[in-house]
Amino acid sequence: MKSELIVDVQPQEIAIALTEDDRLQEINREKRDADNFAVGNIYYGRVKKIMPALNAAFVDVGHEKEAFLHYLDLGSQFTTLTSFVTKAVSDRRKAPAMAKIQHAPDLPKEGQIGDHLKVGDLLLVQVSKEPINTKGPRLTAEISIAGRNMVLIPFAEKVMVSSKIKRESERSRLKSLVQAIKPQGFGVIVRTVAEDKRVAELDNELRILVKRWEDMTRTLQKPAPRDPSMPKPKDAEVRLVSEELGRTIGIIRDVFSPTFTSIQVNDEAIYEEVRQYVELIAPDSVKIVKHYKGTEPIFDKFDITRQMKTGLGRTVGFAKGGYLVIDKTEALFAIDVNTGSKKLFEDHEENAFQYNMLAADEIVHQLRLRDIGGIIIVDFVDMDSKEHQEQLYQHVRELMERDRAKHNVLPLSKFGLMQITRQRVRPAVEVNVMEVCPTCLGKGKIQPSILFTDQVEEKIAHMYEHFGRGMRVHLHPYVYAYVKSGSIFKRLSSRWYTHYGVHTTANQNLGMLEVKIFDKKGHELQEPSNNEVQKSDEKKETDA
Repeated sequence: MKSELIVDVQPQEIAIALTEDDRLQEINREKRDADNFAVGNIYYGRVKKIMPALNAAFVDVGHEKEAFLHYLDLGSQFTTLTSFVTKAVSDRRKAPAMAKIQHAPDLPKEGQIGDHLKVGDLLLVQVSKEPINTKGPRLTAEISIAGRNMVLIPFAEKVMVSSKIKRESERSRLKSLVQAIKPQGFGVIVRTVAEDKRVAELDNELRILVKRWEDMTRTLQKPAPRDPSMPKPKDAEVRLVSEELGRTIGIIRDVFSPTFTSIQVNDEAIYEEVRQYVELIAPDSVKIVKHYKGTEPIFDKFDITRQMKTGLGRTVGFAKGGYLVIDKTEALFAIDVNTGSKKLFEDHEENAFQYNMLAADEIVHQLRLRDIGGIIIVDFVDMDSKEHQEQLYQHVRELMERDRAKHNVLPLSKFGLMQITRQRVRPAVEVNVMEVCPTCLGKGKIQPSILFTDQVEEKIAHMYEHFGRGMRVHLHPYVYAYVKSGSIFKRLSSRWYTHYGVHTTANQNLGMLEVKIFDKKGHELQEPSNNEVQKSDEKKETDA
């Protein structure tokens, strides 16, 4: 199996597609702003409300909605963490030594949050679940810093090894090794990918993780930065103190393996960031990181756009003519399995069983592709055979074992429904696969389509006066095929290149009569207003 990572960097967001054997498996989107409240971010927050009935608190971490912190998420070492943070903030000249911190007794599992927190308290918290729908982030006070081979947990002291490492000799080796190299005051969880790793590699990563904790402590000790030109924040103490690695690096950290054949990135800065990280974790694989410089949109080039359009709609087809209908409600996702018009077998029971087995493959693929979490209810085609029901249940469980997210699968109920729960830490991926009317562009009225290329040329000429040569014109693939048709000397695209120095490119995301123009760096250009044109003309006259 070969795996590829395709990274599409746009001004507003970064989209990351993971493919296995050229089939799209995961799609992630990350907004390019400072306040994305990603899982793993660490904040210095203030308690705003105590809710005894929920045994929880609401904490201000800077999000428009207050974040939720349950008593069980305080962690057993909450008192020790609080003591450390108090000492660090009270003496900004030097950080408390982890080895000298006195460990307080563990918090009891049966306790009340009001006994440990009160309104106005400042505390260190980490995002465990991103804001979803109308809810704010979910928090934990059990801070952890994730690396590729291990997870560092301050104040825990214990060393734990992933249960997916089955060889007892290897488990003992890793536990003894990490116990010997870890600094005092820290606990470590050894991840599955650490199996058979050398001590030098583990020691190097452990040093990096400890340094990230120390950097976070220093940031916590500094007064909150403030831009004088901006209005005073409502709470100057509340701030981000440690940002998780970007989604691109995070995915590489979690899924990178020897099966990766390429990582394609269309932005030079992100390419350098990815290349340096791969060089750190797998020096022999650094050559697979490539900077994509083609004019065709990167997702079109690697067939991601088409797979998104066909695989992320409300209705999704699978083998032998069957299809799924996927609906989202406030509380859960509902998936309905349909056989379509074909019959694989004359016997209804066998036909239903075979379609359900095929549907199970696509359902598990969809859960991972859309990153669906929470409660999922699947309505399979009715089967009477208990043996078939058990086989289907075991088949789904086997398929779900490949999923990295925590999950639970229940057998079919007497109504033929299967319940699946899957860990939800981010909003499910939503892609609008519907397009505006390719003729009227949603306006209800159209201009003569034969004049469209004339309008495109007028727009190019107008923008050429303002931006000059080197622009890239994106057109719907059908329109692109038209402007590239004919002999090379008679093509519209050739004439545009000769007169205005523009390159034409097909873009599958555009409507039929839609055009977008970009500069050399991939930034979309807008037609200059009359005022801008007037200023440009005045500047030219002055220069002359």
